[in-house]
Amino acid sequence: MTSYGLLIFEGAEELDFAGPWEVFTASAMVRDQGDTAVLIAEREDPVRCAKGMRVLPDHTLNDHPPLDVLLVPGGIGTRREVSNPAVIGWIAKVSSEADWVTSVCTGTLLLHEAGPARNRRVATHHGFEDTLQARGEITVVRDARYVVDGNLVTSQGVSAGIDMALWLIGRLHGRDHARSVRRYIQYEPAPPYLADEPVD
Repeated sequence: MTSYGLLIFEGAEELDFAGPWEVFTASAMVRDQGDTAVLIAEREDPVRCAKGMRVLPDHTLNDHPPLDVLLVPGGIGTRREVSNPAVIGWIAKVSSEADWVTSVCTGTLLLHEAGPARNRRVATHHGFEDTLQARGEITVVRDARYVVDGNLVTSQGVSAGIDMALWLIGRLHGRDHARSVRRYIQYEPAPPYLADEPVD
């Protein structure tokens, strides 16, 4: 049984957590082994995300079940949360207990501040790479959709979190399982964009 906890906060980028959420919950359905995924926020109030989506957390920082996997999304809200001692302290604590610590986009900023991304190789949104590298004690990899460094798995922006989540469930439950989940969610971005193809 695998438990996934996805942090949400005001200004979190929607697909940063909704993409992995889809992968994790589809994995749970396919496995039928009691895996769970929960959304966790500082308070129980609805959270307004970066593009306006309002989301209700399942748990708060103080009342969630033990987590095997922690996911920290990015979004404009990370610029505020990096100075929030409650969230940063919680990430530090949960990261020390979880089997896997993951992030999408600028969620890596929060992992750096909380500690688990210090002196590690990471990925982040392409527009944030220089800023994150300048914080020191971190190596930003610029040419990978996701980067694995020990039990830390970080991904580039927004949709890259889906790739990272698929890799993780493959690591946890096997490649064939990950392929089954990928097929179920019909995630086949090749080619990713056809609108610029010439039309006869």
